[in-house]
Amino acid sequence: MLNQTIIVGRLVKDPELDVTDTGKKMSRITLAVPRSYKNSNGLYDTDYIDCKLWTGIAETAATYCKKGDLIGVRGRIQTAIVEKEDGKKKRTEIIAEKVTFLSTKKNDSEE
Repeated sequence: MLNQTIIVGRLVKDPELDVTDTGKKMSRITLAVPRSYKNSNGLYDTDYIDCKLWTGIAETAATYCKKGDLIGVRGRIQTAIVEKEDGKKKRTEIIAEKVTFLSTKKNDSEE
């Protein structure tokens, strides 16, 4: 069996570093990944993929990545049942094993 995926997309917001109750550093990020084909309206849809980063990867991403940066994530897909106020929900996310920084978004002030 194999559970491995690679995605490339742009960060939806700046990564934030959190510390768990056990002291491990963690960050959740979301990547906007445009589909490679147009929908029935002639537009490209975008998928928003949640990723979880741990320890050194989480620290590095929080330090060097900003909203709009293009990054690649290699990891495994994980699902979990999460208790919400309106019942149980299934959460699917990628647990990052490697993050590659591909490019940074240029500021509007840069020419």
